Amino acid sequence: VQLVESGGGLVQAGESMKLSCVVSRTAISRTPMAWFRQAPGKEREFVAAISPSGGGTNYADSVKGRFTISRDNIKRTLYLQMNSLKPEDTADYYCNSNPPRLDWPWGQGTQVTVSS
Repeated sequence: VQLVESGGGLVQAGESMKLSCVVSRTAISRTPMAWFRQAPGKEREFVAAISPSGGGTNYADSVKGRFTISRDNIKRTLYLQMNSLKPEDTADYYCNSNPPRLDWPWGQGTQVTVSS
């Protein structure tokens, strides 16, 4: 399995950004998926999760109402729409199964930097 995140960059506070994660070499249609993030000097933390069908979602309190997770099982792609970004959202963002699987190596992540 290979996880490849993309879509990060530098934005100003209040702006939006959409992240993508492509999962290679395995189907994901039966796998709960999630986004995680790791800020400099901090532990990796949960951001958002989505059920296999996409009908159920869950968010960290810090992003609730601003972020939206979605998925396309045919494309094996996970998305994270991030609106009203804040400087505290600055981090490297990663996708994985939910909970993360030991046999799914973490990808390189995509860096999101929000300036004030």
